[in-house]
Amino acid sequence: MGERWEVRRAGAADAPHRVLMIPGGMCTTEFYADVMAEPAVAGLGMVAVTQPGFGRTEAPADVSMEHYARLMADFAAQAGCDTVVGHSLGANVALEMAALGVFTGPLVLLSPTLSRGDEARFLTVLNAVGRVPVLGAAAWAAMIKLVPRAVRRELPPHRAETLAAVMGGNDPATCRRVVRAYYAYLDRYPSLVPRLCAAAVPTWAVRGDRDEIGLTDGERRGLEACPHVRTVTVPDAGHLLLVEQPAAVARIVAEAAAAAVR
Repeated sequence: MGERWEVRRAGAADAPHRVLMIPGGMCTTEFYADVMAEPAVAGLGMVAVTQPGFGRTEAPADVSMEHYARLMADFAAQAGCDTVVGHSLGANVALEMAALGVFTGPLVLLSPTLSRGDEARFLTVLNAVGRVPVLGAAAWAAMIKLVPRAVRRELPPHRAETLAAVMGGNDPATCRRVVRAYYAYLDRYPSLVPRLCAAAVPTWAVRGDRDEIGLTDGERRGLEACPHVRTVTVPDAGHLLLVEQPAAVARIVAEAAAAAVR
């Protein structure tokens, strides 16, 4: 499917359901390794793909959320996936796949951002600084260097070095460009809850109980009012719940895949 794709596969080739797993920003398929190894998803076909531009992959010319959604929908169709799991930025890409009508299967959204105000403050500040040509380039370069040290404390000890190194291996200029497009996307929608509800696809909206990404009371009520959306809180987990609690996430993925129609 092209040199830009970094793909990880697991599970049975003849599985009745195949799941596409989209990592978050600055993350690669390595972040899904623990979930993919869980017994709960052993009966599924799983395909994780790094969003082009992150890790060591080549970024597309168009890094808008809508373009990423179409890229991932095309990949899902070619790979025969009937369920999509997305984490963080990848969750928003998955949401947009459904909102654009280019994917109609079940979604598992792991810690999506549903409005601009919910996003982590440091990223908002970095995006603002990133608009200043010289200062922005320097700020992103410095941030990428600091990421391994900062995230290592949030990761399970046995996975910390590997996953921190993945995040530290990103290209600062590409991250800066993608984040700018991401904030432009968030600025187009005061809240993404109505957009998700209107898509009318089976959705599991999943968050860790100590996730630093915000969720307003209004957004929570909106999600709970959608008949096809199920909200799930994973205990003892933060924003990186897929590596902190992979067994719990795997059970949710298996439940969502069972709702898919081949």
